[in-house]
Amino acid sequence: MSARTITIDDTTLRDGEQSAGVAFTLEEKLDIARGLDALGVPELEVGIPAMGDGECEGIRAVAALGLKSKLVVWSRMHSGDLDACRNMKVDMVDLSIPVSDIHINKKLKRDRDWVLTTIREMVPRALDMGLEVIVGGEDASRADPDFLMRVMDAAQSAGARRFRFADTLGVMEPFGVYDTISTLRGIADLEIEMHAHDDLGLATANTLAACKAGATHVNTTVNGLGERAGNAPLEEVALGLTKLYGMGTGVDLAQFPALSEKVAAASGRPVSWQKSVVGEGVFTHEAGIHVDGLLKDPETYQGFDPGEVGREHKLVVGKHSGSHGVLAAFARMGLTLSPAEARELLPYIRAFAEKAKRSPADHELVFLYQRLIGRTVAGLTH
Repeated sequence: MSARTITIDDTTLRDGEQSAGVAFTLEEKLDIARGLDALGVPELEVGIPAMGDGECEGIRAVAALGLKSKLVVWSRMHSGDLDACRNMKVDMVDLSIPVSDIHINKKLKRDRDWVLTTIREMVPRALDMGLEVIVGGEDASRADPDFLMRVMDAAQSAGARRFRFADTLGVMEPFGVYDTISTLRGIADLEIEMHAHDDLGLATANTLAACKAGATHVNTTVNGLGERAGNAPLEEVALGLTKLYGMGTGVDLAQFPALSEKVAAASGRPVSWQKSVVGEGVFTHEAGIHVDGLLKDPETYQGFDPGEVGREHKLVVGKHSGSHGVLAAFARMGLTLSPAEARELLPYIRAFAEKAKRSPADHELVFLYQRLIGRTVAGLTH
């Protein structure tokens, strides 16, 4: 196990908000920033100054909170955009520039030499403004590997402290990420930050692979919010680094559910029932074998303690329940059933779940019990 620490640079307030149709109010932005800081997230990317006065007001307001987290703003590697980053009271700027030929040639109508020259000119300008610099390699995952090395060399020579490897379109897979980041780690002393998108459902896996290969920093968003299919989720990355690789992040997820709910509400993007770590159903158990095991010892069907992420196991009854699950469900309501009564109720519970497409609520279980067993349950019939 490695004792290496990975720095999370969460970009919920920048790339997360770039998700189509998402717009945080100032109070929501401040609330999210406070929540991230309270979890111990060490770096926050908090906005794009070139967007105008409203965005700048929000960035300054976050800076005025006096958070422990270092603050980062995002800027195109463009004179006007960088000028907008003055007096934002933040620590760092991510100067982003395309590094793939398709972006350089088709989008910007430029060439590789222009990219290298721009890096050499703009990084020192940002440093003169008192900002530490991340050189963001847009579309790095589709860049020519040899040119990428030249980009990193130019960034390091110009005084940047970090290179952001952006899988802008989410087209990489973990083995390729590992090979690429390992190569870059071997040729430069820069910090390397992985920026993964989830278009193929691999953002978390790619982020973990990058860390295994030597990346020092990673970008995440709460709930995986972000453009198109989203970014690497903070909760998955932080948990995965600790549980799988023994890498620390300094992030305590015990209070994460409240922040997850805030971001879901502010973004208008509800969390799916089975979303890992934070989904309502991810610690909910119905299958008879699982419930029986959990009742005997939680370790039988527990990959990690849900308490670590502010959650707890929830046992429900339904089509796949066994009698042990029925006994436990009624015991939770303070009602002791005999094994025979549980077996008698089980077919009716299964039929209910199949017809209603859900587990019966407590009052519905009580109703079934009273109807079938005939015993009045005082205080539980409402």
